[in-house]
Amino acid sequence: MLATIRQLAAERLARTISDRRRLHANPELSFSEKETAAFVKARLDELGIAWEAISDTGVAAVLRGGMPSDRVVALRADMDALPITELNDVEFASRNKGVMHACGHDAHTASLLATAAILQSLKVRWAGTVKLIFQPGEEKLPGGASLMIRDGVLTKPAPAAIIGQHVMPSLPAGKIAVRGGKCMASMDEITVRVSGKGGHGAMPQQLIDPVVIAAELIIALQQVISRNNNPVTPGVLSFGRVIADGAINVIPDTVMMQGTFRTVDEEWRYAAHGQMKRMACRIAAAMGGHCEFDVVTGYPSLVNDERLAGEVADAAAAYLGKENVEQAELFMIAEDFAYYSRAVPACFYFLGTGNAEKGIDAPLHSPRFAIDEAALEPSSGLMAWLALKQLGN
Repeated sequence: MLATIRQLAAERLARTISDRRRLHANPELSFSEKETAAFVKARLDELGIAWEAISDTGVAAVLRGGMPSDRVVALRADMDALPITELNDVEFASRNKGVMHACGHDAHTASLLATAAILQSLKVRWAGTVKLIFQPGEEKLPGGASLMIRDGVLTKPAPAAIIGQHVMPSLPAGKIAVRGGKCMASMDEITVRVSGKGGHGAMPQQLIDPVVIAAELIIALQQVISRNNNPVTPGVLSFGRVIADGAINVIPDTVMMQGTFRTVDEEWRYAAHGQMKRMACRIAAAMGGHCEFDVVTGYPSLVNDERLAGEVADAAAAYLGKENVEQAELFMIAEDFAYYSRAVPACFYFLGTGNAEKGIDAPLHSPRFAIDEAALEPSSGLMAWLALKQLGN
């Protein structure tokens, strides 16, 4: 079976690349993936695989093998793009101004369609059920995964496990990286509004300067990470947006800051919210100002099932070669696949798509992000192989 899957993945590579380029040229933002979903449905129709629309722009399909078995495994791909203007000079560059597949979701979707084709062509030779999940809105809260779970994607039939993959430009094409246990961080959005008393910049003694208070908060809040958190538990607090809408000689009345807080410990995560708010409000008050501290709770941390991750690594070693399966680092990036990992045993692994010799090394979310499309051959075949191994074939 392994050799046959490899052959089918190779034979379909041109079609997989074509599908990926079609998706790349026509990106759609989170929860607006109507044309993308229509494309997926059309491809599934061509393959003779039944599907249903779910959570508006999501698609779920069920593929049953030719032999009886109660075992069910789910495979997931996300479909949305990012609000980024593409700078790549390729014929299949984004045609939608200001929107780009800069996170590889076009590759995820094209790869899973190829996996579906491989499994469909071999269905008389395997037992069990594969649920295919084409998910919207990974890049935007509340996350398409949470909505699809709410709408029943993990029921009828209920999978015993779910597997997903994500492109990784820092990893050479042909390799994957997998990690059991804590794998990716939670993500929360923080907005801080500091109020003072504005006025002329030359007369600070008459004012309550919210800019100085905000600067103090940016530095002081890092102490929650460095002094209140257990040092063995990773945590990141970053403020990437600070708006003090004054002028060179005008102190504004208010300053707004926005940032992100990430960790891999859910208990500490919520404790930190309270500690940061108390610290910010007390410092602002001590300096004569006022602080509003708001947290929008985002995705939870992603935890790979240890047993499943081990089985994925072993199966991948058989398919790709042991030298091409690496231990993944703990990433502080967030992923809404985490919701699946909280519901059923899950494994999310990283697919190498980089190629330094070809100049394919731009990071995720970059306007020059690209993939080595040769990676689409092992990605589609490996996913089919992993599904069949989980079904006991």
